[in-house]
Amino acid sequence: MMGEDVSRLDGNAAAGVLQEIFAVEMTTASCKCEGCGRVSPLGALNLYGGAMGTVLRCPRCETLMLCITSGPKGHYIELRGIVRV
Repeated sequence: MMGEDVSRLDGNAAAGVLQEIFAVEMTTASCKCEGCGRVSPLGALNLYGGAMGTVLRCPRCETLMLCITSGPKGHYIELRGIVRV
């Protein structure tokens, strides 16, 4: 379990950065968790954000599904925990 002191929002709060990366609305895109198999829209994932970037985790098993960091040359995205989108 993530620590109780970590601020958590739903994935809809990541809409801005997702729109910068993808050409379509991504908060409604269906994804399947690699950890537990839960299928949900990206907007239903738990968002943990901060200075290090955007982290979306499965609300059921807390598997890291999507991570976005930004640097001087653009955005870097990892979709390690998503089986399909």
